Amino acid sequence: MTSFQGLHLDPAIAAALAALGWAPEDPRVRDVVPTAARGHNLVMVAPPAPAYGGPALAGVLSRLAAVRAGGGEAARGPEDGGREAAGAGAALLCPAAELEEWSALVHALAGGAGLRVEAARAPARATRRLRAGGLDLLIASPATAALLHGRGALKPDALRSVVLAGPERWDDREPLAALMQDLAAESQRVLLVGDPERTRDLVERYARRALTLGEGPPAEPIGPVRTVAVPWGRRPAAIPGILEVLDPRSLAVWTADRSHHAALATALPAGDRSVGVVTGDAPPAEVIVAFDPPPAERLRQLLAAGEVVLLVPPGTEPYVERLAAPRRPLRLPGLLEAVSDSAAAQRAAIARAIETLPPDRAVLILAPLFERYDPAAVAAALYELWTASGAPGAAPPIPDIPATARVYVGVGRGDGATPDDLVAVLTKEIRVPREQIGRIELRESYALVELPAQDAERIAAALTGTTIRRKRVIARVDRGRAKPGFRK
Repeated sequence: MTSFQGLHLDPAIAAALAALGWAPEDPRVRDVVPTAARGHNLVMVAPPAPAYGGPALAGVLSRLAAVRAGGGEAARGPEDGGREAAGAGAALLCPAAELEEWSALVHALAGGAGLRVEAARAPARATRRLRAGGLDLLIASPATAALLHGRGALKPDALRSVVLAGPERWDDREPLAALMQDLAAESQRVLLVGDPERTRDLVERYARRALTLGEGPPAEPIGPVRTVAVPWGRRPAAIPGILEVLDPRSLAVWTADRSHHAALATALPAGDRSVGVVTGDAPPAEVIVAFDPPPAERLRQLLAAGEVVLLVPPGTEPYVERLAAPRRPLRLPGLLEAVSDSAAAQRAAIARAIETLPPDRAVLILAPLFERYDPAAVAAALYELWTASGAPGAAPPIPDIPATARVYVGVGRGDGATPDDLVAVLTKEIRVPREQIGRIELRESYALVELPAQDAERIAAALTGTTIRRKRVIARVDRGRAKPGFRK
């Protein structure tokens, strides 16, 4: 702990960083932490995983903790311009698929320092907390941050720091421009990037005089490795599948930090000394699983210790392609089972149709075919027509599996609202494509809008808190029977 003090870290945050496995003599800690803690612009190059952001975030959070402890005055230097904190003190923008990972890392670091953190999974709650001025750090995807900015809840000119996490993995960089152009010139910019070549334009535009630390992928790939494609949140659950498929005599799971060690301890067999979890140098083992994408020098060490399996979450594929070759994909148990479950669901839907739908029209059409062909062949042909995408004469979707759902919106004709008002809010604020908006039923005190069923909950949450005709609305998914398709 004493050695962390010279790095300008808040004591609670220093303790949390140490608990995650970072040591003060680590070059990434020694160089990155004080740069971030002093409010300087920083570009940190590291493999594309939230775990590597710990030192930079510890510095940013320590700066926020010092300001909070001083009632808005402490640790304020010329880079702050004497501004009072308002709304959020800082914002961390990350890929939507990684929101939970970044949120867990920030909470692990900031919990003991008493910082107020909000991960904006939808804009409604974050809007309220930002307007109340009750946040030290907002975590959001660029699209959600753009919504909050458009509503006037997120005020870039009041931010002391902005952290852009993995911008090369963002689906859309366009929302960033409006936010960054309103950022105060003295506000700190921290970019956590995995590929400096793909983010060169962002660095030149938003952090030109930033200190750049770290290294990207190697010039030549290293290997051989095996790879497993897996969502970010299912990485611990993938380890038992690897054990089952490869059945190694010994296995080590290497991680960049200790943030997932508790989850991994639950996933691994209890009391089996042939399996373990490590940071730093991996011991010799028949199979070594790289839980996080490793840097080049770490991959070399892992390969010297055993056969390496790389977990490849969404967005890390370009880095892994440059890092390792040859690569052999490893299919885990679950895919075949998922396909089997899907087939069972389709059989159940057909059985429901047989038991509940009137058969008269279908029998009149099919009876002549049953006389000419085997009934099983007729059924197989109908199934192919039913499931073929865009096939002539394809049947409508399976009953009770609707393509659209109706969303209740608490504003109607009595409030002066029109269908155009609803379309404008959906397309401009919620960013719903116009072609995905179906029939709008406008009643006296509310409206029902047909929207894609898979997005209905998200859209309803985003609509809640918006203003239409000066009325703040509440939206929810209507639980009545949904339509099988759009009606224009």
